[in-house]
Amino acid sequence: MTAFSWIIVSGMVMAALSLEGGVFSLGRIEGGRAMKRLMRPLVALAAGTMIGGSLLHMMPEGLEEFGRGPGFFLWVAAGFTLFFALEQLIHWHHCNRAAAECKNPAGYLVIAGDCFHHLLAGLAVGGAFVVDIRLGITIWLLAVAHEVPKELGDFAVLVHSGFKRRQALMLNFFSSLPFLAGGLLAWSGSGRVNLSFLIPMAAGQFLYVGASDLIPEISGHGHDRPLANLAVFLFFVTGMAFMAILAAVR
Repeated sequence: MTAFSWIIVSGMVMAALSLEGGVFSLGRIEGGRAMKRLMRPLVALAAGTMIGGSLLHMMPEGLEEFGRGPGFFLWVAAGFTLFFALEQLIHWHHCNRAAAECKNPAGYLVIAGDCFHHLLAGLAVGGAFVVDIRLGITIWLLAVAHEVPKELGDFAVLVHSGFKRRQALMLNFFSSLPFLAGGLLAWSGSGRVNLSFLIPMAAGQFLYVGASDLIPEISGHGHDRPLANLAVFLFFVTGMAFMAILAAVR
């Protein structure tokens, strides 16, 4: 498959993942214990894969492109800072931590933020596919690992904000389409613009999301359930180990 084909397929799969909240449409999602039990291990796994992927895949690849000068680390810092600014702008972090407190305006902010987030992620993944298909697949898998718990959280936010379940699913779906648009933009500009800067920038973005958004979601909860906390930690280590194995066999 060509880079263009991979970008199309990855965008279609990402759009399909946005509908995963429909799994919970058969029951009541508000305060559901089953969802809460599922979310912490999924978030822990996503955190491990995102941080491991940033450190073990994207950063080494970026260093090969840039060398060891300050340029590489400046782009990592730019990606990290960009996602911090985006989080402050739309209060995405707050709404995912306390979905029950988010009202209608927060639901719209989540959708607006998701559109921008998916556009940036699509640019990063598309740029990686153009540089190296194997790297593109790795970064896309990291994005998928992030999207699984995130889309469930966004669905919960929208339902708590007053949207009907069908409306929440459709809004989640449409907010995922900029991912494909970003991938196609990266592909179309690949012959005229050097897109290698997107690799360290994506590394900074994934490092920020994993360390700042996902780890706080899984730490400091369930002090009276040490076995549950151990299981969450093991899921995190599993994500890191998976990325280490992929790095070793590349």
